[in-house]
Order: sequence, then structure tokens, then C-alpha cells
Amino acid sequence: MAANSSSTVSKPSNIIGGKQTGPSAEQVGLYNEAFCNFVQSNVVAAFQRMRSEQRSMASKAAELEMEINEHSLVIETLKDVDPTRKCFRLVGGVLVERTVKEVLPALGSNKEQISKIVESLNIQMQTKGRELTEYREKYNIRLVGEGEEGQGKSAATSNGGGSKGGAGVLVS
Repeated sequence: MAANSSSTVSKPSNIIGGKQTGPSAEQVGLYNEAFCNFVQSNVVAAFQRMRSEQRSMASKAAELEMEINEHSLVIETLKDVDPTRKCFRLVGGVLVERTVKEVLPALGSNKEQISKIVESLNIQMQTKGRELTEYREKYNIRLVGEGEEGQGKSAATSNGGGSKGGAGVLVS
């Protein structure tokens, strides 16, 4: 009887009485592959979302820079005009009649506020750029077209005993 109990101990743990109780090695491999694909797609989606956020910040900063230039042009134009002269200003979608001496300080104030916002956006873009770089390095993300110039470098780092193994993620 002792021989019988020892023979059941040596059987694989997922087979009991000739019936399989757990996933087979093939199923485990498929689960692992599906999980890796899921993780990889989430990594790519997060990277693309971060890139999109950085691009939207850049376009907003460019838009605000154009507004600063427009404010500068108007301020330069109004400096040479009689301060009591009527001018019109668009406030919240409503055209309002004011004098030049009332409008010039408001334009200068708006220009400075927009400049501060642009500075803040530039700092946020730099921070986002650093985050993107760290994320790319963490997950070994390569962009399409980047591989040609980086081939020698990546081969040198992979042979140099780098801590990261496995394939990277290619993002278009």
C-alpha cells in the first residue's frame, strides 16, 4: 500500500485519477501570450495617450503665442492713438465700446496673463517629455523610423549586459 501512495505523489499535480484538473501546458502558454499581448497593448495605449497630451499642450502653447503676438500688435497700434478715441473690444462674445486709455491697460494685463500660461505650459511639456522618455526606457519602446539610426546603439547596449531583456514595443 505504501508503494501505491508514493506512486500517486509522483504524478503531475493537475492530473488526478487520470483526469486533468488544471490547465494544460499549452493552455498556460496561450494564457501567458494573451496576457503579454494585453499588457503590451496597454503600454502602447498609455504611451500614445501621453504623446497625445504633449501634442495638445504644444498646440495650445502655439495658439496662445499667436494671441500674445496679436495683443502686441494691437498695443503697438494703440500707443500712437489719442487716448480719448473710441475703440471696440470683444468681451465674452459681446462687442463693447471703450476708450483707448481704458483698453490699453487691460490688453497689457491680458498679454502678461497669457505669457504666464504659456510659461506654465512649457514647463508642463518639459515634464511630460521627461515622463515620456522614462516610460520609453522602462518599456523599451521604439518609434517607427527610429530603428535605423538606433540599431548599432541598441545592439551595443543589449550585448553590454543591460538589465532589460525581451523584445521592445514598436510604436508608429
